[in-house]
Order: sequence, then structure tokens, then C-alpha cells
Amino acid sequence: QVQVVESGGGLVQAGGSLRLSCTASGMAFGNYLMGWFRQAPGKEREGVSCISGGSLGTYYADSVKGRFAISRDNAKNTLYLQMHSLKPEDTAMYYCAARYQGVYTNVKEYCTEPHLINYWGQGTQVTVSS
Repeated sequence: QVQVVESGGGLVQAGGSLRLSCTASGMAFGNYLMGWFRQAPGKEREGVSCISGGSLGTYYADSVKGRFAISRDNAKNTLYLQMHSLKPEDTAMYYCAARYQGVYTNVKEYCTEPHLINYWGQGTQVTVSS
């Protein structure tokens, strides 16, 4: 049974930093594109950042480029999202996502189409105060 569990959310002041972690089990972690999506109240779920199984490909939403950094440790089945210079508009529930990537990997496509995701975590709340 696949499980995807996020941690690391919390309340931070604008300009601060947080690091999210996501640990997956029950899957061949290295065969999955992993990513972070977020959803604010009243808004659609959007892709924040994704990384291919071998870490060769990454995608960042324009709104987080230069502030967020995604990484993964396949030996630990863990995904990370380091967030710097946080803004109030970054406030949302952040979800870890997994997509089996096979031979063909379009990181941007999988990161901008939530319906293509195979597995979701329960989410971790990030709140940025002004």
C-alpha cells in the first residue's frame, strides 16, 4: 500500500523560511516523479514544483522561482521543498504528489495537470503572516 506523508508546515512571518518534507512508502520511489502542489481556500490546486525520478528534470511555478528549491533523496524515499522569502500569498495547504513516470517524463506537464497524479499526501498547512 502506497503512503505519502508530508511534514514541516507551520506559521511563519513574511520573509521567513520553511522546509517541507515528504516520505513515501510502498513504492519504487526512484521510478516516480515527485512534486509539491498547493491549494488555498477558494482556489484550484496548483503545481508548485516537481522533480523527476533521477533529479535530472525540475519544474517551478513562476510565482516561486528563485525562492523555492526542490530536492529528493532516493535512498531515504524522501522529497524536500526548501522555501525562502515566503509571502502571504504562499499561504495554502501543501500536498506531496507522486506520478509514475515510465520512460517518458514531461515534468512540466505532470506538474501542471493535477489529474495526472497517481498518489497524494494528506497535506501540510503553510501560513505566512504579513
